[in-house]
Amino acid sequence: MALRMARSMLAAARSLHATPVLAVPNPPWPWPRPQLVRAGVVRALRMGRTLLSERTFTYKHEWITTKTDTGTVGISNFAQESLGDVVYCSLPEVGTKLKKQDEFGALESVKAASKLYSPLSGEVTEINEALAEIPGLVNKSCYEDSWLTKMTLSDPSELDDLMSEEAYEKYVK
Repeated sequence: MALRMARSMLAAARSLHATPVLAVPNPPWPWPRPQLVRAGVVRALRMGRTLLSERTFTYKHEWITTKTDTGTVGISNFAQESLGDVVYCSLPEVGTKLKKQDEFGALESVKAASKLYSPLSGEVTEINEALAEIPGLVNKSCYEDSWLTKMTLSDPSELDDLMSEEAYEKYVK
């Protein structure tokens, strides 16, 4: 009896997991019904670089987001976690011209020091002054508040050599 009950519960659980469910049971619109969706499936809408600014990464763990010919540069979450608590941040002066992969600064932590490399060629137009006073911001918000520099890009085609967020996530695993 107990074995039969266990089998029926297992069969019921399997059928629930694989049962297709309509996204909208009775659509009020005249166009075709939505496709069947299985439980647990999540879909994401992504748009190309031409429409939305997308974060791209280097193999040395810097990231850049771009808008037209301006880029914002920072370090990845993986890099800040590897460094530990950042206690010092050295950044270039405004007006510094950089080539792709040029060293432009350094981050020092209690555990280690790490050089910073430019993801693209261009000229530094702004630096994050807050990091000079509070370098630990890098550990709190590496993608938002603790960007390192902003720069005008001299060769936007270099973006094609960088990794997407998905590719970078696979790279650091």
